[in-house]
This record gives sequence, structure tokens and C-alpha cells, in this order.
Amino acid sequence: MAKELIIEQIRVYHLSPDDAQALLRSTHATLVKLHQTEVSATTENPKTEAEIGEPDWKRSITKHAITCLECGNTFRQLSSRHLGVHDLTSRSYRRKYGIPSTQPLSSRQATARRRELARQIRPWEQAASMRAGAKTAARTARNRQPGA
Repeated sequence: MAKELIIEQIRVYHLSPDDAQALLRSTHATLVKLHQTEVSATTENPKTEAEIGEPDWKRSITKHAITCLECGNTFRQLSSRHLGVHDLTSRSYRRKYGIPSTQPLSSRQATARRRELARQIRPWEQAASMRAGAKTAARTARNRQPGA
């Protein structure tokens, strides 16, 4: 990242080699200082799950979005296609972050909408009637065959 910053500044400002070297050193020093500050802040105040109150995965699921804990992008639901980008399946993603298998990998709003649609459609009742219809259709087809 520092390299791209310096190259762009050299190109835009037409810096001499000495100025470019000084700019590179100051940029490097700034990045090192920022890194040390970041590392010291995390080692001095490491927050445990008990202090936070809930695991990271619970905070990643909000009303309108779910945040991928791998890349930080937000979606309405984490699809297998997106998880495949990270070489994960939904099962391995759940295992990696300690997410229960009963927790949907979608926003709360999308989960509620799916649940409401299921209550309206009642697919479990349709499946039972379809199975019964298929059995009777098979019986009548066998009875109609010659020589049966």
C-alpha cells in the first residue's frame, strides 16, 4: 500500500529522487507508528466475550443485513456462492465462528419474511397430500396395466 501511495505522489507532483526517498521514509515511519499504536491498543485492552456480552457472530446479524465475518461485506443473506469465495461451506463457516446450526445465515427481516411465507403456504400439508395422491396414482396405473 505504501508503495502505491509513493508512486502516485511521485507521478502527480513530479518529485526528484531525493524527495521521493524522503517521502518514502516518512510514509514508512508513519505506517509503522500506526501499526504499533494499533497493536498496543489491542494487547492492553483485549475484550473478552464475557465483557462484550455476546459473541461476534451475534453482532454481525442485524435487522436488515448480515455481515460476513471473513471479509466484512454486508448482505441480506450469506449465500453458498459468497462463502465459496472464502473456500467455506455454510457448515464450515458456522463451525469456524461458533454459530449454532439453527441460526439462519440471513438478516432478521429476511428470516421473518421466509417464516411468514412458510406459515401461509404450509408446505408440510401440501407434501402429505401430494404423497397420498402419488400413491393412489401409482395404484391406479398398476391396475390399468394389461396382465397385472
